[in-house]
Amino acid sequence: MLEGEKILITGATGKIAFPIARALAGNNEVWGVARLHDVADRARLAGVGVHPLALDLSTGDFSSLPDDFSYVFHAAVDPGQGGWSRCIRTNAYLSGDLLYHCRSAKGFVFCSTGSIYGYQGQRPLTESDPPGVPLRANYSFSKVAAESVCTWIATHFGIPLTIIRICSTYGPLGGAPADRLEAILQRRPIRLHPDRPNNYNPIYEDDYVELGIRAMEVAATPPLVVNWAGSETVSIEDYCSYMGELVGIAPVFEYTPEAHTPLWPDVTRMHEVLGRTRVHWSDGMRRMIKALHPELVLKGEQ
Repeated sequence: MLEGEKILITGATGKIAFPIARALAGNNEVWGVARLHDVADRARLAGVGVHPLALDLSTGDFSSLPDDFSYVFHAAVDPGQGGWSRCIRTNAYLSGDLLYHCRSAKGFVFCSTGSIYGYQGQRPLTESDPPGVPLRANYSFSKVAAESVCTWIATHFGIPLTIIRICSTYGPLGGAPADRLEAILQRRPIRLHPDRPNNYNPIYEDDYVELGIRAMEVAATPPLVVNWAGSETVSIEDYCSYMGELVGIAPVFEYTPEAHTPLWPDVTRMHEVLGRTRVHWSDGMRRMIKALHPELVLKGEQ
């Protein structure tokens, strides 16, 4: 755990960045950047010891942002709903500007996504696999561009950088498994790709906090690119069936080519540079259900 550092967390109210900021705030000076349109978001950050700073990174105006951070975790993102040009400007060009603005940092983490990969069939995806054409093309392709922009800037100016390709985070603040839990509870079908099983490596909040902090510590020149996921592989079919057993409702699967292809990451490099995760997927799913639905009595608790 980092101590005595000045750390910038962007997208600080999000489900990934907020727990990381919260974990670091006890022993560091942590600045949490977000739009903070809702006064409750500012209070939420301040309540865990994070210094809130209202800043819309998409404007490109960093004049209110100090440049003396020792570490940066850049999780702010344009999801791509406002069009291609805006998405690539925010996620690629302005991420590069932020990296240069914070060029004195000892470690900078850029949050990319595993959804940039082109589907390779029933095998784990390695960091050297090529990008493809995903369902959310604007967002995913902007991250491909962002990786290139940030890699050039980090290499040219000697800035230690880790690029994490995020794959299926979940926990008390939500995530894809939480969305599928809600579908089970509401008896809605869960759409899956027909090339079954739909393998993933979901990573629980406790683990992504630990590995997120570690990613800042190991940032390097030239940049390190690493899949960011759980150590264990489990299919959506299996973990949804397990959640269904816990809540007493069998999931219904609907297979369609329009569903996202399975995102099954190879975590060999992650184990080498960041370490292994600790929370078994079954324990994580149970803990997530209890956090999101404390009113439910799960199987084995009677």
